[in-house]
Amino acid sequence: MKVKKLLEVIGAEFYTGVPDSQLKALCDYLMNTYGIDKKHHIIASNEGNCTALAAGYHLATGKVPVVYMQNSGEGNIINPVASLLNDKVYAIPMVFIIGWRGEPGVHDEPQHIYQGEVTVKLMEDMGIKTFIVSKETTDTEIAEVMKDFNDILAKGKNVAFIIRKGALEYDKKVNYTNSNIMVREEIIQHIVNVTGKDPIISTTGKASRELFEIREANGQGHEYDFLTVGSMGHSSSIALGVALNKPDKKIWCIDGDGAVLMHMGAMAVLGANSPNNLVHIVINNEAHETVGGMPTVAGSLDFVAIAKACGYPYAVCVDNFESLNKELNLAKKRNELSFIEVKCSIGARANLGRPTTTAIENKNNFMNYLKK
Repeated sequence: MKVKKLLEVIGAEFYTGVPDSQLKALCDYLMNTYGIDKKHHIIASNEGNCTALAAGYHLATGKVPVVYMQNSGEGNIINPVASLLNDKVYAIPMVFIIGWRGEPGVHDEPQHIYQGEVTVKLMEDMGIKTFIVSKETTDTEIAEVMKDFNDILAKGKNVAFIIRKGALEYDKKVNYTNSNIMVREEIIQHIVNVTGKDPIISTTGKASRELFEIREANGQGHEYDFLTVGSMGHSSSIALGVALNKPDKKIWCIDGDGAVLMHMGAMAVLGANSPNNLVHIVINNEAHETVGGMPTVAGSLDFVAIAKACGYPYAVCVDNFESLNKELNLAKKRNELSFIEVKCSIGARANLGRPTTTAIENKNNFMNYLKK
């Protein structure tokens, strides 16, 4: 169905969320219609963040907000839904729009399989009435469902539209760009050239896919890398756990701006523990590129200042390959926690593949390599 019609039927004035490829039509519509606008549309750092933001909107206006997300974000909303929104607590009404990755019977990536199986059940277990939207869903059906949902919302409860793959349509395209010149895949190639056989933990999304293909093109094995295909925002914490327990190895973390923002408290824990064998690299393209290119707030942040404030003894930002190579080589030799922000353009190869090994194989190969 047309995304504009769905939103007209819902009738909300404020939207906040974390972008999702399954909801690209919705995200593009919101960006085309509102952009990033304090009164109507804000892209938040994680799903719990946008749920709390939406709660604040309701407290200030008395109106019902919409929160959108990929189903992997359900875990991030459980706490605010159960202890803030629930009708036994503050009874704050909210409409969730959730992209259904990993729907049973629909091919998807391994990190989405189990999440897809429990998507509807998780919402129902939290007392949230759901309706599944498919390509065949009609405007009339949505209008009827919304009548029922409005009665539920009036009682201070929450409702959710679960969006199947391809269910929403929007006929306008949005072109997401920035002014940076370095391409992420080339950045990762430079990192690989310097790291050699050092272990790398890479973040979810296209960065891990590119790292895998670079190893293939180089004729290298994949045992050096742990590809964090899911659990967005946690790669640096995984890297910290590895670094603290393998102090004789130089550990590298390839992170992204959207991932760092999702759980930025991890940087404080990294700085407090300050492992001298860890290099934290944040490739900053100011976008949620893997799910469509919608902007993050990283374009207006000073990650270097944040890293230093969190206790990183060394932090730097680079925007060209000469500086990148210099800082990578210095970091390899440096005996202290290092942070490198790399300014990056938006975009990836159209024929970018996906890892051909399973997640279990990746884990086992990586663990075996660490034991050597």
